[in-house]
Amino acid sequence: MNRTALSIKDLKVRYGAIEAVKGIDIDVAEGQVVALLGANGAGKTSVLRTISGLTPAAGGRIFYYDRNITNMDAEKIAALGITQSPEGRQIFGDLTVEENLKVGAFTVRDKKTVEGCFERCYRYFPRLQERKKQMSYTLSGGELQMLAIARAMMANPKVLLLDEPSLGLAPLVVRDIFAIIDEIRQEGTTVVIVEQNALQTLKIADYGYVLEVGEIHIHGPAAELIQDTRLVEAYLGSK
Repeated sequence: MNRTALSIKDLKVRYGAIEAVKGIDIDVAEGQVVALLGANGAGKTSVLRTISGLTPAAGGRIFYYDRNITNMDAEKIAALGITQSPEGRQIFGDLTVEENLKVGAFTVRDKKTVEGCFERCYRYFPRLQERKKQMSYTLSGGELQMLAIARAMMANPKVLLLDEPSLGLAPLVVRDIFAIIDEIRQEGTTVVIVEQNALQTLKIADYGYVLEVGEIHIHGPAAELIQDTRLVEAYLGSK
């Protein structure tokens, strides 16, 4: 049985008087892809940002393996092995592809590890290697998303947090992105993914949580969730 890489207990997140996350429990097994699904405003991104230290928890605890990382500094969390590819990509357009990737490796001190991360990212995304000297603002939307994921992978994470990796992309590019996410998982990286493209996500996920206004409405193995007709119609869109 796989160890638990992330364990979230009674997590609450507030923005002023608004309670965005209302005391949820989530467990992420090592080496799995776990999907956080739901409509806009359900609290999915708030969960990712709180795991990575970008948004403070108003209550509850977050454990990375057996270590309590609740409200730890974001840079320390990244150094432990948790990195996030944020919604909207947030690439430095005035840097080259290669320079953006180097920024992603800022927590990695060992040069050989950095070299290995470059090789791994260019193997996942050969198009980035072709464009490594190109200014990032000239990339297509799909290439920018590849760069965002690759930049997060440059930190050599044990846990990769992905926020809407398919947002705004053409169907063929989405297919490629999800195939690469599946490959990343197969090579041993644990993945937590927030997505609007729920059906595509459940096809590569091991387990899923459906959030509704800050609470977990339903959760279970992805293979079961994708077969639940009422769930698909109500939350995931038609097949």
